[in-house]
Amino acid sequence: MLQTQISTSKPFSQTLPSSSLPAGRQCQGRLWSSLKDVCDLLRIPFASVCDDEDLLFQHVQFKAGQRVHTIGQNFDALYIVHSGFLKTVLIDEYGNEQVLSFPMKADILGVDGINSRLYSSEAVALSDCDLILLPFKKLTALARTHVELENAIYDVLSRELVREQAMVGMLGALSAEARVARFLVMLSDRFALMGYSSKFFNLRMTRHEIGSYLGLTLETVSRTLSAFNEIGMIAVNQRTIEIKDLEALKNLRRLPPSRNRAKQSKENKLAAMAYAVQ
Repeated sequence: MLQTQISTSKPFSQTLPSSSLPAGRQCQGRLWSSLKDVCDLLRIPFASVCDDEDLLFQHVQFKAGQRVHTIGQNFDALYIVHSGFLKTVLIDEYGNEQVLSFPMKADILGVDGINSRLYSSEAVALSDCDLILLPFKKLTALARTHVELENAIYDVLSRELVREQAMVGMLGALSAEARVARFLVMLSDRFALMGYSSKFFNLRMTRHEIGSYLGLTLETVSRTLSAFNEIGMIAVNQRTIEIKDLEALKNLRRLPPSRNRAKQSKENKLAAMAYAVQ
């Protein structure tokens, strides 16, 4: 159903007069962004890339649970997350999912399709999402005429690769508790970069999905979050997370034994009560 929706709408970039269609505004029920908007979102210096402010790219929207692209689908475009949260997954022959990433604002989807011209992963919206569509043929044509744009795109793709490599290194080197801690730190940093609170946010993904991403079981993720809550590093209310001690999360290697955690939890409560009385 979704593939039909995408293929019939044929959302390709167009060059239109900026006076008749302001970038980032709706036209005929669709939202468009200029090349400058795209560069700003990707943190690419626009002035050194291209001076064509009239080149526009269409937005496409997806509801939570909808698939942006599926494994084996013909590759024809990259997507930039303008708003919302997604997950990318691999699915084995038995239907088991392995979460690869949680794209959010300014992340690029679909890079894995460039080589084979087939998407090798599946992208699923975790919330209502707004994505900017970059038709690959149009992008490569632009790159041929604007070398600076080509170099900037390579920089962005390299940035994504470095992030993935850091994630793989983390999985191999850290304990289960440290993986969850680093994941929360990563989310805190990303929310801050997007202009949101770095200390108070909602998890758009389930604990099962977090476990799949980190190579942990659902039970381990839940137990670790509860332990962080117990010793005062975070406060947890269902999917709402409040970061109380970011430095402790950054530096965590392993959790203290449960008896020590209970003592620390008691000390934290007493300190909080004393602070309230003052």
